[in-house]
Amino acid sequence: MDERVVRVAAVETVGPGTVAIDVETPEGFEALPGQFVLVQATVDGEELSRYYTLSSPDVDGTFELTVGVDPDGDISPWLADLDAGAELTIEGPFGNIKYDDEGDVVVVAGGPGIGPAVAIAERAVDRGHGAVVLYQDDGPAHTDRLDPLEAAGATVHVFDDGADADLGDAVGEYGDDGEVYVFGFADFCELATDALEAAGLDADEANVESFG
Repeated sequence: MDERVVRVAAVETVGPGTVAIDVETPEGFEALPGQFVLVQATVDGEELSRYYTLSSPDVDGTFELTVGVDPDGDISPWLADLDAGAELTIEGPFGNIKYDDEGDVVVVAGGPGIGPAVAIAERAVDRGHGAVVLYQDDGPAHTDRLDPLEAAGATVHVFDDGADADLGDAVGEYGDDGEVYVFGFADFCELATDALEAAGLDADEANVESFG
């Protein structure tokens, strides 16, 4: 994919240790929720790059990246401190896991996985489909978007870290209600797919994106 220089429209805190970076959509850029871009930056003279999944339901005018900020990290604190008008270099979009407006969805998110999860759920609801969001995090992000989703008819459940049994039960209960998407770190993805298998569902049919 070609590199593109994009301009930051806004940076907003959306949860504990979490920011959303709104980026002006460059000409010709097309992407669906679930896909990701490579962000490149020079921080203290070091060339760095990280993948971030889109957290907006579309790319009309702008698109959003949700960033979990590690105070000891190299690139995420730098991104969180950006001002509107700053420039970023991106490549993409990448990824075969995406929502293409077809049918109901069940999105299972751990930690930073809420970004693509809420984007997919919003797009599904906007297209007249059903959505279930199952989200595990001690410090939830994007609650300002989860509440309207629930008000619009989506099913939303938020679980504390450590409530693995409750999350697993919910995955088993709702896992057959639509196409399943799982976003989160490797241990979380394993937890979700194990819960699908325990419920007699085929985890191989789920769209799973592990963040490492």
